[in-house]
Amino acid sequence: MSTMKCRRGTNGCLKNMVLTAFMVAVVVVQLQHVSCNGVGVGGNGFVQRSGTNFVVNGKRFYFNGFNAYWLMYMGTDPSTRSKVTTTLQQASIHGLRVARTWAFNDGPNYRALQISPGTYDENVFRGLDFVVSEARKYGVRLILSFVNNWKDFGGKNQYVQWAREHGGQNVNNEDDFFSNPVAKQYYKNHIKAVVGRRNTITGVAYKDDPTIFAWELMNEPRSQSDYSGKVIKEWVIEMAAFVKSIDTNHLLEVGLEGFYDETRKQFNPGFQLVGTDFISSNQVPQVDFATIHLYPDEWMAGANEVAKGEFVDKWIKAHIEDTQKILGKPIVVGEFGKSSKTPGYSVAERDSYMRKIYDAIFTSASSGGPCAGGLFWQLMAQQMDGFRDGNEIIFQESPSTTKIIDQQSYRMSSIS
Repeated sequence: MSTMKCRRGTNGCLKNMVLTAFMVAVVVVQLQHVSCNGVGVGGNGFVQRSGTNFVVNGKRFYFNGFNAYWLMYMGTDPSTRSKVTTTLQQASIHGLRVARTWAFNDGPNYRALQISPGTYDENVFRGLDFVVSEARKYGVRLILSFVNNWKDFGGKNQYVQWAREHGGQNVNNEDDFFSNPVAKQYYKNHIKAVVGRRNTITGVAYKDDPTIFAWELMNEPRSQSDYSGKVIKEWVIEMAAFVKSIDTNHLLEVGLEGFYDETRKQFNPGFQLVGTDFISSNQVPQVDFATIHLYPDEWMAGANEVAKGEFVDKWIKAHIEDTQKILGKPIVVGEFGKSSKTPGYSVAERDSYMRKIYDAIFTSASSGGPCAGGLFWQLMAQQMDGFRDGNEIIFQESPSTTKIIDQQSYRMSSIS
């Protein structure tokens, strides 16, 4: 998602008792980890892939998780670092075991990480160090994304501008990011800087830290100049091999939304093509698992809720089946949300939407299928009004949604 766009019955008491016991157990286990190991994740192994499953120390790993793109940004300033700590601590209490966030902020932006090609603001990098350290402490694993498809926080457009400024040939539009040698080298240099970074708080290099679940090549790659998906696939082949050449410990995913190419565009919302192919890009050997995103309110503007619900069912089912039968890898629902800015929005509608997605994830996972977890967009702390995009979930302000999240955390942990 573009980070700046508007993107109880009779057994209710029993459920509440179970969830309360679960949350207490999470806190107890967390405190035991901290007291025994000094960290929440550090005593555990790396997440690995075995066929269509994730495993940690030989045991299957299922999870409930969230997106919080803003973590490094807020972690940079000591006056706002408490937002990072509070969010990760609350996430742990609510059983959220994986968080996805940005390891980029490129160009002349406020609190930019990479100010110019290969030049980094050490204070911002220390902010990312803090995020990794706090995630480690509270037992939350991280998916770190290297660059944005969108212009928010620089993105591929910034790399193309840099390439043009430094003598790159045939740099005409932002999609040249995927093919221009200068832009690609700048991107590889950024990957190397992040993967090789030694955390100034923990002393552990990122490439050696099991707190990091996986690397993501790009948030929602798209190409408007090649709808076949071949350009992005070739870019994935090159960049995935590069990441694995410098880090064999961590898993890798592309960051795809799940759009198919021309041959299967009937599964895409509105039959639209965005220049990616879910199948071919995820077939690259160095890609360890697939991802999909889900924003029917944006993708199907004007459609009624019934049509959107049918699309959600079809979208998830098709991708789980393709991941199982064709890819032979795990799949994660990497983003999903429902914005309060959508006409006719209600909390009840959002809760129903989240239940639908959570049920599909759990049905696959509990039957041994490839869908191992989901990451809702997005979790925030209180008093972050400038970061609200309509999709934010703040535990203190969303009791009914929080209960649904707790239930999913409990279900997913029960099969891990």
